[in-house]
Amino acid sequence: MNAENNNKLADEPLVIGITMGDPAGIGPEVIVKALADWQIRREAKFIVFGMHEQFAYAADMAEVDLCWGRHQHEKLSRDYPHQVMVADYDDYSLPITVKGPSKVAGQASVRFCLDAVSAARCGIIDALVTAPISKTSWKLAGVKWPGHTEMLAARCKSLRKVMMFVAGPIKLALATIHEGLFNLRHKFTIGRVFEPIDLLNTALKEYFAINNPSIGVAALNPHAGEDGQFGDEEKRIIAPAILMAQEVGINCSGPYPADTLFLQAARGRFDGVVAMYHDQGMIPVKLLAFEEAVNVTIGIPIIRTSPAHGTAYDIAGSNIANPSSMKAAIRLAINMARTKKTYQLTHNLASRNS
Repeated sequence: MNAENNNKLADEPLVIGITMGDPAGIGPEVIVKALADWQIRREAKFIVFGMHEQFAYAADMAEVDLCWGRHQHEKLSRDYPHQVMVADYDDYSLPITVKGPSKVAGQASVRFCLDAVSAARCGIIDALVTAPISKTSWKLAGVKWPGHTEMLAARCKSLRKVMMFVAGPIKLALATIHEGLFNLRHKFTIGRVFEPIDLLNTALKEYFAINNPSIGVAALNPHAGEDGQFGDEEKRIIAPAILMAQEVGINCSGPYPADTLFLQAARGRFDGVVAMYHDQGMIPVKLLAFEEAVNVTIGIPIIRTSPAHGTAYDIAGSNIANPSSMKAAIRLAINMARTKKTYQLTHNLASRNS
Protein backbone atom coordinates (compact mmCIF):
# COMPACT_ATOMS: atom_id res chain seq x y z
CA MET A 1 0.00 0.00 0.00
CA ASN A 2 1.43 3.40 -1.00
CA ALA A 3 1.52 6.59 1.07
CA GLU A 4 -1.50 8.07 -0.71
CA ASN A 5 -3.64 5.04 0.14
CA ASN A 6 -2.33 5.10 3.71
CA ASN A 7 -3.42 8.73 4.11
CA LYS A 8 -6.82 7.97 2.61
CA LEU A 9 -7.28 5.09 5.05
CA ALA A 10 -6.30 7.31 7.97
CA ASP A 11 -8.64 10.18 6.99
CA GLU A 12 -11.71 8.11 6.11
CA PRO A 13 -14.36 8.18 8.86
CA LEU A 14 -15.16 4.91 10.58
CA VAL A 15 -18.43 3.20 9.71
CA ILE A 16 -19.95 1.07 12.46
CA GLY A 17 -22.70 -1.44 11.74
CA ILE A 18 -25.32 -2.14 14.41
CA THR A 19 -27.78 -5.02 14.16
CA MET A 20 -31.16 -4.49 15.79
CA GLY A 21 -31.25 -7.93 17.37
CA ASP A 22 -34.68 -9.37 18.11
CA PRO A 23 -37.01 -6.55 16.98
CA ALA A 24 -39.49 -7.45 19.73
CA GLY A 25 -36.89 -6.96 22.44
CA ILE A 26 -35.15 -3.85 23.78
CA GLY A 27 -32.66 -3.71 20.89
CA PRO A 28 -34.41 -0.89 18.98
CA GLU A 29 -34.75 1.19 22.15
CA VAL A 30 -31.18 0.91 23.40
CA ILE A 31 -29.81 1.59 19.89
CA VAL A 32 -31.92 4.73 19.52
CA LYS A 33 -30.93 5.97 22.96
CA ALA A 34 -27.25 5.23 22.38
CA LEU A 35 -27.14 7.00 19.01
CA ALA A 36 -28.97 9.99 20.46
CA ASP A 37 -25.72 10.73 22.30
CA TRP A 38 -23.92 13.29 20.14
CA GLN A 39 -20.58 12.34 21.67
CA ILE A 40 -20.98 8.88 20.17
CA ARG A 41 -22.25 10.16 16.81
CA ARG A 42 -19.27 12.45 16.32
CA GLU A 43 -16.90 9.47 16.47
CA ALA A 44 -18.19 7.56 13.41
CA LYS A 45 -20.98 6.97 10.92
CA PHE A 46 -23.53 4.25 11.64
CA ILE A 47 -25.60 1.78 9.67
CA VAL A 48 -28.42 0.13 11.62
CA PHE A 49 -29.45 -3.22 10.16
CA GLY A 50 -33.08 -3.53 11.18
CA MET A 51 -36.73 -2.64 10.74
CA HIS A 52 -37.45 1.05 10.30
CA GLU A 53 -40.89 0.79 11.89
CA GLN A 54 -39.46 -0.54 15.18
CA PHE A 55 -36.64 2.01 15.09
CA ALA A 56 -39.03 4.95 14.54
CA TYR A 57 -41.40 3.70 17.24
CA ALA A 58 -38.54 3.47 19.75
CA ALA A 59 -37.41 7.00 18.85
CA ASP A 60 -40.95 8.34 19.34
CA MET A 61 -41.27 6.60 22.70
CA ALA A 62 -37.91 7.92 23.89
CA GLU A 63 -38.54 11.40 22.45
CA VAL A 64 -34.92 11.58 21.36
CA ASP A 65 -33.41 14.23 19.13
CA LEU A 66 -32.01 12.00 16.40
CA CYS A 67 -32.10 12.43 12.64
CA TRP A 68 -31.45 9.45 10.41
CA GLY A 69 -31.76 8.31 6.83
CA ARG A 70 -33.58 5.27 5.53
CA HIS A 71 -32.42 3.05 2.70
CA GLN A 72 -33.12 -0.37 1.23
CA HIS A 73 -31.01 -3.03 2.92
CA GLU A 74 -30.13 -4.55 -0.46
CA LYS A 75 -28.03 -1.50 -1.42
CA LEU A 76 -25.41 -0.93 1.25
CA SER A 77 -22.68 1.71 0.98
CA ARG A 78 -20.04 3.45 3.09
CA ASP A 79 -21.01 6.74 1.47
CA TYR A 80 -24.44 7.48 2.90
CA PRO A 81 -24.88 11.24 3.45
CA HIS A 82 -26.45 10.77 6.90
CA GLN A 83 -24.53 10.17 10.12
CA VAL A 84 -27.05 7.46 10.99
CA MET A 85 -28.65 5.30 8.31
CA VAL A 86 -31.24 2.58 8.81
CA ALA A 87 -30.86 -0.26 6.32
CA ASP A 88 -34.55 -1.14 6.31
CA TYR A 89 -35.85 -4.71 6.13
CA ASP A 90 -39.42 -3.85 5.22
CA ASP A 91 -39.92 -7.32 3.76
CA TYR A 92 -40.48 -8.45 7.37
CA SER A 93 -43.53 -7.38 9.36
CA LEU A 94 -43.82 -7.64 13.11
CA PRO A 95 -46.56 -5.86 15.10
CA ILE A 96 -45.22 -3.46 17.70
CA THR A 97 -47.39 -5.22 20.29
CA VAL A 98 -45.41 -8.49 20.00
CA LYS A 99 -43.04 -8.75 23.00
CA GLY A 100 -41.69 -12.26 23.01
CA PRO A 101 -40.05 -14.92 20.85
CA SER A 102 -41.48 -15.53 17.38
CA LYS A 103 -40.55 -17.14 14.09
CA VAL A 104 -40.69 -13.81 12.22
CA ALA A 105 -38.42 -12.11 14.76
CA GLY A 106 -35.97 -14.98 14.42
CA GLN A 107 -36.00 -14.79 10.63
CA ALA A 108 -35.48 -11.03 10.67
CA SER A 109 -32.78 -10.93 13.35
CA VAL A 110 -30.65 -13.62 11.73
CA ARG A 111 -30.95 -11.81 8.38
CA PHE A 112 -29.70 -8.59 10.01
CA CYS A 113 -26.69 -10.49 11.33
CA LEU A 114 -25.83 -12.34 8.14
CA ASP A 115 -25.93 -9.18 6.04
CA ALA A 116 -23.93 -7.21 8.61
CA VAL A 117 -21.22 -9.88 8.72
CA SER A 118 -21.01 -9.78 4.93
CA ALA A 119 -20.74 -5.99 5.07
CA ALA A 120 -17.91 -6.25 7.60
CA ARG A 121 -16.05 -8.84 5.56
CA CYS A 122 -16.18 -6.74 2.38
CA GLY A 123 -15.20 -3.48 4.11
CA ILE A 124 -18.50 -1.59 4.04
CA ILE A 125 -18.42 -1.37 7.83
CA ASP A 126 -15.32 -1.29 10.06
CA ALA A 127 -16.87 -3.01 13.08
CA LEU A 128 -20.09 -4.71 14.07
CA VAL A 129 -22.18 -4.18 17.22
CA THR A 130 -24.97 -6.69 17.76
CA ALA A 131 -28.05 -6.05 19.87
CA PRO A 132 -29.40 -9.09 21.74
CA ILE A 133 -31.13 -11.89 19.85
CA SER A 134 -33.47 -14.54 21.20
CA LYS A 135 -32.13 -18.07 20.86
CA THR A 136 -35.76 -19.25 21.05
CA SER A 137 -36.73 -17.03 18.11
CA TRP A 138 -33.80 -18.37 16.10
CA LYS A 139 -34.87 -21.92 16.90
CA LEU A 140 -38.46 -21.17 15.84
CA ALA A 141 -37.08 -19.78 12.58
CA GLY A 142 -35.07 -22.93 11.95
CA VAL A 143 -31.71 -21.21 12.34
CA LYS A 144 -28.93 -23.78 12.60
CA TRP A 145 -26.76 -21.76 14.98
CA PRO A 146 -27.62 -21.47 18.70
CA GLY A 147 -26.36 -17.89 18.92
CA HIS A 148 -24.19 -15.06 17.65
CA THR A 149 -20.81 -16.60 18.42
CA GLU A 150 -21.41 -19.79 16.45
CA MET A 151 -22.95 -17.88 13.54
CA LEU A 152 -20.02 -15.45 13.38
CA ALA A 153 -17.44 -18.23 13.39
CA ALA A 154 -19.27 -20.16 10.68
CA ARG A 155 -19.78 -17.16 8.38
CA CYS A 156 -16.19 -16.02 8.85
CA LYS A 157 -14.90 -19.57 8.35
CA SER A 158 -13.01 -19.28 11.64
CA LEU A 159 -11.93 -22.54 13.20
CA ARG A 160 -11.22 -20.85 16.52
CA LYS A 161 -13.45 -18.51 18.49
CA VAL A 162 -13.50 -17.29 22.08
CA MET A 163 -15.93 -15.19 24.08
CA MET A 164 -14.25 -12.19 25.70
CA PHE A 165 -15.68 -9.58 28.06
CA VAL A 166 -14.53 -6.07 28.84
CA ALA A 167 -15.76 -4.89 32.24
CA GLY A 168 -14.17 -1.84 33.81
CA PRO A 169 -10.53 -2.70 34.49
CA ILE A 170 -10.87 -6.37 33.49
CA LYS A 171 -10.49 -7.93 30.03
CA LEU A 172 -11.47 -11.56 30.33
CA ALA A 173 -11.70 -14.59 28.04
CA LEU A 174 -13.59 -17.80 28.77
CA ALA A 175 -12.09 -21.25 28.22
CA THR A 176 -15.53 -22.85 28.21
CA ILE A 177 -18.90 -21.19 27.80
CA HIS A 178 -22.23 -22.98 28.11
CA GLU A 179 -21.16 -26.24 29.70
CA GLY A 180 -22.80 -27.90 32.69
CA LEU A 181 -20.36 -28.04 35.59
CA PHE A 182 -20.71 -31.81 35.93
CA ASN A 183 -20.08 -32.19 32.18
CA LEU A 184 -17.07 -29.90 32.14
CA ARG A 185 -14.59 -32.61 33.13
CA HIS A 186 -15.27 -34.56 29.94
CA LYS A 187 -14.59 -31.57 27.65
CA PHE A 188 -11.77 -29.89 29.56
CA THR A 189 -8.55 -30.22 27.54
CA ILE A 190 -5.18 -28.49 27.18
CA GLY A 191 -6.35 -27.05 23.87
CA ARG A 192 -9.49 -25.57 25.44
CA VAL A 193 -7.26 -23.64 27.87
CA PHE A 194 -4.50 -22.71 25.43
CA GLU A 195 -6.89 -21.26 22.83
CA PRO A 196 -8.29 -18.38 24.94
CA ILE A 197 -4.78 -17.53 26.19
CA ASP A 198 -3.52 -17.32 22.62
CA LEU A 199 -6.49 -15.41 21.18
CA LEU A 200 -6.67 -13.01 24.15
CA ASN A 201 -2.97 -12.24 23.74
CA THR A 202 -3.50 -11.39 20.05
CA ALA A 203 -6.61 -9.32 20.75
CA LEU A 204 -4.89 -7.26 23.46
CA LYS A 205 -2.10 -6.42 21.01
CA GLU A 206 -4.15 -5.66 17.90
CA TYR A 207 -7.27 -4.10 19.41
CA PHE A 208 -6.02 -2.56 22.66
CA ALA A 209 -2.45 -1.57 21.69
CA ILE A 210 -0.83 -3.53 24.55
CA ASN A 211 2.50 -4.66 23.12
CA ASN A 212 3.39 -7.36 25.65
CA PRO A 213 0.21 -8.15 27.57
CA SER A 214 0.39 -9.93 30.90
CA ILE A 215 -2.27 -12.63 31.21
CA GLY A 216 -3.32 -14.32 34.43
CA VAL A 217 -4.89 -17.77 34.12
CA ALA A 218 -7.42 -18.94 36.67
CA ALA A 219 -7.42 -22.34 38.32
CA LEU A 220 -10.46 -24.58 38.06
CA ASN A 221 -10.55 -25.95 41.60
CA PRO A 222 -10.53 -24.27 45.05
CA HIS A 223 -7.07 -23.12 46.12
CA ALA A 224 -5.75 -24.08 42.64
CA GLY A 225 -6.22 -27.73 43.59
CA GLU A 226 -3.98 -27.55 46.68
CA ASP A 227 -1.32 -29.81 45.10
CA GLY A 228 -3.91 -32.25 43.83
CA GLN A 229 -6.00 -32.54 46.99
CA PHE A 230 -9.03 -30.92 45.34
CA GLY A 231 -8.58 -32.10 41.76
CA ASP A 232 -5.73 -32.61 39.33
CA GLU A 233 -6.88 -30.38 36.45
CA GLU A 234 -4.38 -27.66 37.38
CA LYS A 235 -1.39 -30.01 36.98
CA ARG A 236 -2.80 -32.16 34.21
CA ILE A 237 -4.41 -29.55 31.94
CA ILE A 238 -4.03 -25.89 32.91
CA ALA A 239 -0.30 -25.82 33.72
CA PRO A 240 0.64 -27.58 30.44
CA ALA A 241 -1.51 -25.10 28.49
CA ILE A 242 0.25 -22.20 30.19
CA LEU A 243 3.64 -23.74 29.44
CA MET A 244 2.66 -24.19 25.80
CA ALA A 245 1.68 -20.53 25.61
CA GLN A 246 4.91 -19.41 27.29
CA GLU A 247 6.93 -21.44 24.80
CA VAL A 248 5.45 -19.43 21.91
CA GLY A 249 6.28 -16.15 23.64
CA ILE A 250 3.06 -15.31 25.45
CA ASN A 251 3.50 -13.53 28.77
CA CYS A 252 1.10 -15.58 30.89
CA SER A 253 1.20 -17.19 34.31
CA GLY A 254 -0.87 -19.27 36.72
CA PRO A 255 -2.97 -21.13 37.47
CA TYR A 256 -4.05 -18.77 40.24
CA PRO A 257 -6.90 -19.36 42.69
CA ALA A 258 -9.89 -17.59 41.21
CA ASP A 259 -10.90 -16.04 44.53
CA THR A 260 -7.83 -13.75 44.41
CA LEU A 261 -7.01 -13.56 40.70
CA PHE A 262 -9.82 -11.18 39.74
CA LEU A 263 -9.00 -8.78 42.56
CA GLN A 264 -5.37 -8.66 41.36
CA ALA A 265 -6.53 -8.09 37.78
CA ALA A 266 -8.88 -5.29 38.84
CA ARG A 267 -5.94 -3.63 40.62
CA GLY A 268 -3.86 -3.70 37.43
CA ARG A 269 -1.51 -6.65 37.90
CA PHE A 270 -2.74 -8.31 34.69
CA ASP A 271 -3.83 -6.90 31.33
CA GLY A 272 -6.10 -9.87 30.73
CA VAL A 273 -7.52 -12.90 32.52
CA VAL A 274 -8.61 -16.34 31.33
CA ALA A 275 -11.43 -17.94 33.32
CA MET A 276 -12.15 -21.65 33.11
CA TYR A 277 -15.95 -21.64 33.02
CA HIS A 278 -18.90 -19.32 32.50
CA ASP A 279 -19.89 -18.23 35.99
CA GLN A 280 -16.30 -18.10 37.24
CA GLY A 281 -15.74 -15.26 34.77
CA MET A 282 -19.19 -13.71 34.58
CA ILE A 283 -19.66 -13.12 38.31
CA PRO A 284 -16.73 -10.66 38.57
CA VAL A 285 -17.61 -9.15 35.17
CA LYS A 286 -21.15 -8.32 36.24
CA LEU A 287 -20.12 -7.33 39.73
CA LEU A 288 -17.62 -4.81 38.39
CA ALA A 289 -19.62 -3.44 35.45
CA PHE A 290 -23.16 -4.79 35.34
CA GLU A 291 -24.49 -1.81 33.37
CA GLU A 292 -21.51 -1.40 31.03
CA ALA A 293 -20.00 -4.83 30.43
CA VAL A 294 -19.32 -5.63 26.78
CA ASN A 295 -19.12 -9.00 25.03
CA VAL A 296 -16.45 -9.32 22.31
CA THR A 297 -15.92 -12.23 19.93
CA ILE A 298 -12.23 -12.86 19.30
CA GLY A 299 -10.62 -15.28 16.87
CA ILE A 300 -12.70 -14.06 13.91
CA PRO A 301 -11.38 -11.62 11.26
CA ILE A 302 -13.93 -8.89 12.01
CA ILE A 303 -14.57 -6.73 15.06
CA ARG A 304 -17.76 -7.67 16.90
CA THR A 305 -18.99 -6.30 20.21
CA SER A 306 -22.31 -6.65 22.00
CA PRO A 307 -24.05 -5.51 25.17
CA ALA A 308 -23.78 -8.12 27.91
CA HIS A 309 -27.56 -8.29 28.45
CA GLY A 310 -30.46 -10.06 26.79
CA THR A 311 -33.64 -9.11 24.94
CA ALA A 312 -35.48 -8.13 28.17
CA TYR A 313 -38.94 -8.80 26.69
CA ASP A 314 -40.51 -7.92 30.03
CA ILE A 315 -39.62 -4.23 29.64
CA ALA A 316 -39.57 -3.95 25.83
CA GLY A 317 -41.65 -1.03 24.58
CA SER A 318 -41.86 0.62 28.00
CA ASN A 319 -39.03 3.12 27.41
CA ILE A 320 -37.18 2.19 30.59
CA ALA A 321 -34.30 0.16 29.11
CA ASN A 322 -30.84 1.36 30.12
CA PRO A 323 -28.62 2.01 27.06
CA SER A 324 -25.34 2.04 29.03
CA SER A 325 -24.15 -1.38 27.85
CA MET A 326 -25.05 -0.58 24.22
CA LYS A 327 -23.17 2.72 24.48
CA ALA A 328 -20.17 0.90 25.93
CA ALA A 329 -20.34 -1.70 23.14
CA ILE A 330 -20.42 1.01 20.46
CA ARG A 331 -17.57 2.97 22.05
CA LEU A 332 -15.48 -0.18 22.37
CA ALA A 333 -16.13 -1.12 18.73
CA ILE A 334 -15.02 2.36 17.65
CA ASN A 335 -11.87 2.20 19.77
CA MET A 336 -11.03 -1.28 18.54
CA ALA A 337 -11.54 -0.26 14.90
CA ARG A 338 -9.43 2.83 15.39
CA THR A 339 -6.63 0.82 17.03
CA LYS A 340 -6.81 -1.79 14.27
CA LYS A 341 -6.55 0.96 11.64
CA THR A 342 -3.47 2.40 13.36
CA TYR A 343 -1.98 -1.10 13.57
CA GLN A 344 -2.56 -1.62 9.85
CA LEU A 345 -1.06 1.74 8.95
CA THR A 346 2.00 1.04 11.09
CA HIS A 347 2.35 -2.43 9.61
CA ASN A 348 2.01 -1.12 6.05
CA LEU A 349 4.61 1.57 6.70
CA ALA A 350 7.02 -0.95 8.23
CA SER A 351 6.54 -3.29 5.27
CA ARG A 352 7.22 -0.50 2.78
CA ASN A 353 10.39 0.57 4.57
CA SER A 354 11.79 -2.95 5.00
